[in-house]
Amino acid sequence: MDRIDWIKLSLVYLPLETPVSDAKVLTGKQKPLTEVAFVFAEIRTRDGFDGIGFGYSKRAGGRGMFAHAKEIADNLIGQDPNDIAKLWDKLMWAGASMGRMGLTSQAIAPFDIALWDMKAKRAGLPLAKLLGVHRESVQCYNTSAGFLHTPIDQVLKNVEAICERGIGGIKLKVGQPDLAKDIDRVGQVRKLLGAEFPLMVDANQQWDRPKAMRACRALEQFDLIWIEEPLDAWDVDGHAALAQSLDTPIATGEMLTSFHEHSQFIMAGASDFVQPDAPRVGGISPFLQIMNLASFKGRKLAPHFAMEIHLHLAAAYPEEPWLEHFEWIEPLFNERLELKNGRMHLSTHPGLGFSLSEQALAWTVDTAEFGKRP
Repeated sequence: MDRIDWIKLSLVYLPLETPVSDAKVLTGKQKPLTEVAFVFAEIRTRDGFDGIGFGYSKRAGGRGMFAHAKEIADNLIGQDPNDIAKLWDKLMWAGASMGRMGLTSQAIAPFDIALWDMKAKRAGLPLAKLLGVHRESVQCYNTSAGFLHTPIDQVLKNVEAICERGIGGIKLKVGQPDLAKDIDRVGQVRKLLGAEFPLMVDANQQWDRPKAMRACRALEQFDLIWIEEPLDAWDVDGHAALAQSLDTPIATGEMLTSFHEHSQFIMAGASDFVQPDAPRVGGISPFLQIMNLASFKGRKLAPHFAMEIHLHLAAAYPEEPWLEHFEWIEPLFNERLELKNGRMHLSTHPGLGFSLSEQALAWTVDTAEFGKRP
């Protein structure tokens, strides 16, 4: 059997042209986002197969994730790369004293994703085809047009420009101290887009339970696809109460970092749209578990961020999902995903279909290698 011979880890910092603010910045909980840390894992085998995967962290945690990934990487050297489930468990137990979620699971994600990339390449198939697709393209929406730091006049210009690119939906940030400002901003965008164009809003955990109920009811007039994270990300009961009380669907899950956390929300009926993030939950392996449970319970899927990975997973979901489009991370890769008629289309490249760009190498601040260099 084939064996893993070499692993390279890279810590890359992606700078943002404009600092980004959501509701957590307005309330002083966080500082504006100025950069995103990525941890890439490149894995090669004795037989010449390779795979690449990544995890990421916003604001803080990138160096911690890189450090933990370095601690556990040696566990893969000499192992059969086809044994992905076995290797995921091996990496989790290597850091189990730190827990089974949070930084521990996120540090596993680059390895797990790289192994799935390699498995699909070995089969000569795009990852979505290896998993079994339900569609060749996925409807996608854009988030970056409507952050709270952006004046409404500029938001409207951004929305027009993004729609011209062929986007299928727009998501706006809400959660300002004055709810009337949120209603006005959403109302202006809805008027610009028209009644039928898909529109979502995201409160980024801004409200408590009473304000969330009032705000969500006020927002229902805009016929939204969903209202995202109206409450604290771990408030299962609160989200369940909203989901049961409102006509507008509730979406949440991007902050959760394990299958166990997602299972609580899914089983409690606490979200109509499940929003897992493969790099956050520990990779593609736990993401597939979340997908299976969500499908069994009749939930819709809208993965968070990382469209280069989530396009493949969303294409394999039984019910029509949504994909989040972020142009921020495009400079990291040589390839570009095809956006047309509101949908992101699968490429024919084997595996995940991306490779690191020269710009990504220029933004690399640290590396570590393990095993025999090819």
